[in-house]
Amino acid sequence: MKNETVDIQEKIAKLLALAESPNEHEAKAALLKARTLMAEHKLRPEQLRPAEQSRLIKRTIGITCTKMTNAWATRLSAIVAEYYCCKAFRSQRAGAKKVSIGFIGLEEDFEVCVRIFRYAFAYVAARCKAIKAENKEMYPASALRAMADEYGNGFCAGLKDAFMEQQQAHQSWALALSVPQPVLELWKGMGKSSRFGNAVRDDSRFATEGYQDGKRFDPSVKLGQGEQEAALAN
Repeated sequence: MKNETVDIQEKIAKLLALAESPNEHEAKAALLKARTLMAEHKLRPEQLRPAEQSRLIKRTIGITCTKMTNAWATRLSAIVAEYYCCKAFRSQRAGAKKVSIGFIGLEEDFEVCVRIFRYAFAYVAARCKAIKAENKEMYPASALRAMADEYGNGFCAGLKDAFMEQQQAHQSWALALSVPQPVLELWKGMGKSSRFGNAVRDDSRFATEGYQDGKRFDPSVKLGQGEQEAALAN
C-alpha cells in the first residue's frame, strides 16, 4: 500500500514538474490530469485503504495571504481541497493581518492536495505579478492590487467550473473522490471563523481573463508526449 501511495504522488509530482512554467492551457491540463491520476488510483479496489486505517492530518502549509496580498488564495485553497478529498481552513492570530492556509485530509489525500495547491498558487501568483508589472506605469498601487485580485478570483471561478465539468463527465468518480467523513467532522468542528467557501464570479476585465485561464482546457493538448509520456510511465 505504501509503495502504491508513493507511486501516485510521484506521478503527480512529475506531471506538475513538466508544466513548471506553463501557459494557461498547460496549467489547466496539469490540474485536471492530476485529478484523473488520483481518481484512477482510488478506483482500483486493491489500492483502497479504509478511512479508519489512514492518519488524519490537519496542518498549515506555510503559505499566507492578507486582504491586501493574494486575497484570492483562500478561495483557491477551498476549491482545490473540495476536489481533492480534503477541506481547507485558515489560521489567524488575534490582531494579525496574515492568514495561514491549511488543509485537513487523510494522509494520502493531504499530500496530493497540498502539492496541487502549491502548483496552482504559484501559477496564479506569477500571473498576478505580471499583471502588476505590465500596468505599473499607468495605475497606482491600489488599482494594481485590484487587478491582480480580479484575475485571481476569476481563475478560481474558472477552475471550479472546469472541475465541475470533469466531475459530470466522470460520475463514477463521485464516491471515490468524495471528502471522507472524518475529514468533514473535524472541519465542521473548527467553527465558521476558520472555514471559508469558494469563489464568486466577477465580470471585470482581469476577472474574465482569469476565468478563461482557469476554465479553458483543450483535450487535444497532451502533456504526455515523447519524453513526457515516458516520464509519467515510470
